[in-house]
Amino acid sequence: MPSTNSVLSQSGVAFGTSGARGLVTQFTPQVCKAFTQAFVSVMKQHSSFNRVAIAIDNRPSSRAMAQACASSLITLGLQPIYFGVVPTPALAYMAMQQDIPAIMVTGSHIPFDRNGLKFYRPDGEITKADELAILADHTELVETGQYELPEVTDTAATSYITRYLNLFSPTLLVGKRIGIYEHSSAGRDLYAELFEKLGAKVVSLGRSDQFVPIDTEAVSFQDIEMAQFWQREYQLDAVFSTDGDGDRPLLSDETGTYLRGDILCLLAAQYLGIEALAIPVSCNSAIEVCNSFKLVKRTKIGSPYVIEAFSTLQTQYSRVAGFEANGGFLLGSDIDVSGVKLSALPTRDALLPVLAVLAMAGDGAVSHLVEQLPTIFTASDRIQNFARERSLALIEQGIASPKAFLAKLSLGQFEVLSIDTTDGLRITLTNGDVVHLRPSGNAPELRCYAESNSLKSAGLLVDLVLKSILAFNG
Repeated sequence: MPSTNSVLSQSGVAFGTSGARGLVTQFTPQVCKAFTQAFVSVMKQHSSFNRVAIAIDNRPSSRAMAQACASSLITLGLQPIYFGVVPTPALAYMAMQQDIPAIMVTGSHIPFDRNGLKFYRPDGEITKADELAILADHTELVETGQYELPEVTDTAATSYITRYLNLFSPTLLVGKRIGIYEHSSAGRDLYAELFEKLGAKVVSLGRSDQFVPIDTEAVSFQDIEMAQFWQREYQLDAVFSTDGDGDRPLLSDETGTYLRGDILCLLAAQYLGIEALAIPVSCNSAIEVCNSFKLVKRTKIGSPYVIEAFSTLQTQYSRVAGFEANGGFLLGSDIDVSGVKLSALPTRDALLPVLAVLAMAGDGAVSHLVEQLPTIFTASDRIQNFARERSLALIEQGIASPKAFLAKLSLGQFEVLSIDTTDGLRITLTNGDVVHLRPSGNAPELRCYAESNSLKSAGLLVDLVLKSILAFNG
């Protein structure tokens, strides 16, 4: 039999910003089994366990992938605990409570012809070092039979919902009308119950039998218009949704306007009294400018880098958290919230930032909270089907000759104030605007982020840059 390393190196599947991602056709049963065996091998070096938790999203390919992973576990003498379709943070939280590793079968927000695997240690999401160790594992691939998945147990869903019912008052949302855009989210069967138990009147919206690849960093114009229509149609105080695996949120204000993920999480961190933050370089500069935190550490883009920064922050501060521009909130330490202990959950979570902001707003409007922040606005979009190699070559051009590169981006009238190459190329212009280009870690896409003094200006800047790139590098 081949080694796990040889199977994985030839699979075409790679680790991205969070988990291993690739085409569904690349996630053959053998590849899923090789990933599972390598993951178990690496985890056995750190801890002792005889069970591994598994859950999936609603993608058509996810169940078969989970079955291959479970078959590998059974052959290795381990018991798979199958939680069915639940949000990724629900699986991670349950695995941490039981002190066992976990595998989430999900491609998050990427199209349904792709999928992925996220891996969790008993103490949270795996690190970049763990990823490298999994890919380097040279154990001989064990020949496995084809086993059926175990019966679904619902304890992960129940435990996840209880986490927030214990934290917030049952009257938190009394008098509020909350629309839940369910689409194909892994958590769509949980959210209505939670919001209703917190006192809200819930309107379920947009449930889909087809997989919907919602990207909370690049919300489609159609989804934006739909939220505003629903707000008017049902007189909603907010619209809530998530990406495919329920770890990245969308929350609209009372006008149906979606908050940017980093602005949502900035408000949540203020409400939770966080002292030190780890955030990717792509997040809004208002996080530092608002002066709400003792320390803000910028990282490369991807939850493993945010989590990696926690270990340093935890030596100096007792209330540590992180978040990403996509809205995923990572709680790095146990904290007390109004006399209730909230345990750490170092993986992206969609529910905590949303509930924290709704609690912060109280009887007031969410938009009023946003208005109190520094007037720095961000926008982002992407060019799909843009090979990573092309993105990297483009960025190298910008690093080598930034002034000439600005001219290519139709921004030749501006000078370069500073350059940040922490992750991709982030250029600050002399007028204060920011343009940030980087290849996606999850799909063949070139992402563009921009900051300006108005949402319209930031959006126009993104459009100008991407159109210019397509004109000279299309």
